[in-house]
Amino acid sequence: MYAEVIVDVAAYPIDRPFDYAVPKKWQSILEPGVRVKVPFGSRKVVGYVTNTKMDSELDPEKIKSIVEIIDLEPVLSKELLALSKWMAADTIAYEIDALQVMLPAAMRAKYEKVMRVRSPELLDESFRAFIGNREQVTLKALQDADLLKETKSYSERGIVQIDTAIQQKTKIKKVRMIHIPDVDRLEVALTETHPNAKKQAELLRWLMKHASQSIEASKILHEANITATVLKALLDKQIIEQSQMEVYRELDAPKMKDSGKPEYLTDEQQVALSAIEQASDRDQQETFLLHGITGSGKTEIYLQAIDHVLKKGKEAIVLVPEISLTPQMTARFKGRFGELVAVLHSGLSSGEKYDEWRRIHRGEVKVAIGARSAVFAPFTNVGLLILDEEHESTYKQEESPRYHARDVAIWRADYHQCPVILGSATPALESYARATKDVYTLLTLTERAKQQALPSVEVVDMREELKTGNRSMFSVALTEAMKERLARKEQIVLLLNKRGFSSFVLCRDCGTVVECPNCDISLTYHRSTESLKCHYCGHEERVPLECPQCESEHIRFFGTGTQKAQEELFKLLPEARVIRMDVDTTNTKGAHERLLHDFGEGKADILLGTQMIAKGLDFPRITLVGVLAADTSLHLADFRAAEKTFQLLTQVSGRAGRDQLPGEVVIQTYDPDHYAIELSKSQEYVPFYELEMDRRRQLGYPPYYYVTVVQFSHEDVLKAADYAHKGTTFLAERLSPNTIIIGPTAAAISRLNNRYRYQCLIKYKQEPALIPILQQLLKHYKMNWAKDGLAMSINREPTAIF
Repeated sequence: MYAEVIVDVAAYPIDRPFDYAVPKKWQSILEPGVRVKVPFGSRKVVGYVTNTKMDSELDPEKIKSIVEIIDLEPVLSKELLALSKWMAADTIAYEIDALQVMLPAAMRAKYEKVMRVRSPELLDESFRAFIGNREQVTLKALQDADLLKETKSYSERGIVQIDTAIQQKTKIKKVRMIHIPDVDRLEVALTETHPNAKKQAELLRWLMKHASQSIEASKILHEANITATVLKALLDKQIIEQSQMEVYRELDAPKMKDSGKPEYLTDEQQVALSAIEQASDRDQQETFLLHGITGSGKTEIYLQAIDHVLKKGKEAIVLVPEISLTPQMTARFKGRFGELVAVLHSGLSSGEKYDEWRRIHRGEVKVAIGARSAVFAPFTNVGLLILDEEHESTYKQEESPRYHARDVAIWRADYHQCPVILGSATPALESYARATKDVYTLLTLTERAKQQALPSVEVVDMREELKTGNRSMFSVALTEAMKERLARKEQIVLLLNKRGFSSFVLCRDCGTVVECPNCDISLTYHRSTESLKCHYCGHEERVPLECPQCESEHIRFFGTGTQKAQEELFKLLPEARVIRMDVDTTNTKGAHERLLHDFGEGKADILLGTQMIAKGLDFPRITLVGVLAADTSLHLADFRAAEKTFQLLTQVSGRAGRDQLPGEVVIQTYDPDHYAIELSKSQEYVPFYELEMDRRRQLGYPPYYYVTVVQFSHEDVLKAADYAHKGTTFLAERLSPNTIIIGPTAAAISRLNNRYRYQCLIKYKQEPALIPILQQLLKHYKMNWAKDGLAMSINREPTAIF
């Protein structure tokens, strides 16, 4: 029997299954989807079994054998193995990358060089003393002990052997359980205990109160107030027994409250839900675009649709765009479905993610809620997949394999013949275009679930504010509105689409902007550490006291960041309690949940933050939303800039007036007449869609064309440009004349991490040869160009071109 194995080596010639012989003792238990250890070259690596067969075309003498089985049960189902093949082809990635992205990071292998002793009697005493009873010692430990020279000598003489040890990154969590006997046994033990062993007697009396139970050792130590030595004494006497018990790590994030009761549906909600339930009952794949204005009750439709599929014995996957959305969403789902819900998001430790994945894999839960990678949840009977805020760019993975969660969800729904719901108040243009062409089924919610009016929106022209002498970042209208809300004890959300204290440092005499030495972008000033940071490569330096070019002292901070906004708020409204939410304040575990929980409990009046606060928040006392710099994202070098700005403004406006109290929104901008800002005032999606589609058609952008970006980067600018030219020529000679190739041109950020970046843009409507030709280019790059220090990436349907 032979197994086809994809090995854990990401290299072009190796991107295919290799045949390995299956030893007789494992032939009845080995099946596709398990991980194995196999010899590859001079080392052992982890591999994934994708198929088993009785014959191989290769010479049986030359076929190596599997050396170890890591899993008894498959960690990847037949469905996920098929999905990895499709994904590797669709995103032009290695199959090993596609397989690994489906498993939690904890299950990816950790390779470590270790030394094993073959002839201990030939080692000198000091070396043997260092090793002690250990079966193997890491090369790092030997290096730290300054024993590498001796190790090399022993290795050359065959006294020790150097191997690659493979371990899982995270272990299963186990706790020590103490098994307590019956009272009679304990009483006998008490009479036999020496009078001086008072603590042992004390422990025995405590154990009598808990006879015939199994209790965690740490709990006994704490509650009986004894030391580990006393417990060990009873174990040594075999009065009590111990064992290791596997447990899940508990998710200890602060809990947000939810009633857990289904809500009454409006007529529109009921129509949408019925359509989804009918598709589910017909067991047919159908993609629904649930287009509902903010506050129209999309989440309630998700909950009731999930309830419907759970009653049929099926499972559901719910994706939310980022961690900041999960606290409230998780609370609603756990309130409704309790212990049947598993949570998977980036805020969990690798051990917690591993435990949640195992709960899904073992069938202990029925609903998985999480960010992008939760789309690979290892359910075997999926009945529904949901993408909330489906327009969000975070659903696209930016490193290999560059998959979009929406495409993967539709593939899985097709496999299981079940519905997919794409929900958004501001759908991606591509999705809405598909819905108008009946590729997706459009479900529309035009009214808020509790019949509340949409918030009133005022657009303030900041140019006029400057003319009247107001140099503050807060307009008169927004300041007055904030004072009113504070007097009425209502809550305020302020959105600023940046982080840090200010955008950049500029010399007023010569105009020099302090830039990153590795990347062609300005450094951002952070007041808390008095430093300048690059948000791309992580470079950090002290703030200069004089201009590095002309040595002038007139060097000033320009632009606005969340820290600066917070300081201005304190000056303007000293009585206001402010919670700041940005990447800097939420980089610790559980910080999102803690900050949102405090705001929900009324411990602050103002929530000031970046994009992460724009979506999903649902607090009844928010009656005012202020947008401090609406045009921040409007003038980026990105064809989706207007779409992203409209989406962001509509989303953040929807945070106001979601309960009984009426809402108000103040949008501050230097470009009040732009259609993205004008139409977000009335939350009119369809007019925006028509205007933006007209612009996209004229410029030849998606959804009228598909787009693929091929990027080349090198430390030498001339080599980067040269290879980009060669790559573009290679494509132009092979693709059809109807395909448009733009470039090569320097990327918008032309240097990143000391590497110069050039790219070409492929625009096409139909190009059947595209994937095979891109694979040929990739092969050519791997075989010929990579050794010269070139890095090349292929990104199909990128969310941003920069």
